[in-house]
Amino acid sequence: MKYRTLGQQGLEVSSLGLGTMGMTMAYGPSDTEQSITTIRRAYELGVTLFDSAELYGMGTGSNEQLLGRVVKDFRNEVVLATKFGYDMTRDQMQNEALDSRPEHIREVAENSLRYLQTDHIDVLYQHRVDPHVPIEDVAGAVKDLIDAGKVRFFGLSEAGPDIIRRAHAIQPVSVLQTEYSIFERDVETTILPLIRELGIGFVPYSPLGRGFLTSTVRPGSEYPEGDMRRFDERWQGENYHANVKAIGQLIELATSKGITVTQLALAWLLAQGQDIVPIPGTRNPARLAENIAAVDVTLSSTDLDLIRQILPHGAFGSRYPAGHLPRW
Repeated sequence: MKYRTLGQQGLEVSSLGLGTMGMTMAYGPSDTEQSITTIRRAYELGVTLFDSAELYGMGTGSNEQLLGRVVKDFRNEVVLATKFGYDMTRDQMQNEALDSRPEHIREVAENSLRYLQTDHIDVLYQHRVDPHVPIEDVAGAVKDLIDAGKVRFFGLSEAGPDIIRRAHAIQPVSVLQTEYSIFERDVETTILPLIRELGIGFVPYSPLGRGFLTSTVRPGSEYPEGDMRRFDERWQGENYHANVKAIGQLIELATSKGITVTQLALAWLLAQGQDIVPIPGTRNPARLAENIAAVDVTLSSTDLDLIRQILPHGAFGSRYPAGHLPRW
């Protein structure tokens, strides 16, 4: 494993982290034992960044509890990241379900500490920007938790330039988490230049296009109820067929280099800057090992140019349905 520094506050992590959302929600039936094996194997392979959230347990704490149960034996050797920002009594797909009131932040943080079986959270993110709570109040609440020793680093997720600047002025932001991959490139125009100006690290979630870049895709209608790919535009109709064609071209490039398309996609992200640490999610130990091998892949300028030619603007289809896109 190789390691990188995110932000200017001392956050050091493995070059690839592990996203745990799919272990308890959104991608079909869960498999607790396999997920436990995967988390342990990630640690053995040098992964130090593990990403969770209150939302991933749908208010029950199940995702954080799963992670805390596994890492308790090596807690001080890893970085645990989790998130607040939702009213878990409401439909979380609606922006009206957001809740970043300072008192709620404190409540969620205490729950997360208990679920994770730890006395501190390494990275605490605001999961989504809450338009009803000034970001200054949010940053101030996290600053209080940092001052109390309950949190080490402040993170934002899916925040726009104005929010990032205002939050950073109250409590330095160490890391921004937003979707970014060969498939999704919106952050390249304004977000990446801004966080580099401010010295903020970047953690791309869904770095494998929510599974599309694993080369095992099928149309959205063929996934089970409750699987987010059933309504993701990139899995529907003509978008699906255009994306499959692009994946075929990426597979050809990967094969010519003796790697998988998954490794190609992760190596592409790692090549976008030393301040980038993707968090691919998997509950399969074999897939995990495949992902981690991407840290040793070097892409030439010719490779990078060809990838841009295949998908100059990212995937066909929006990453969220209309009305559900995060507010920047």
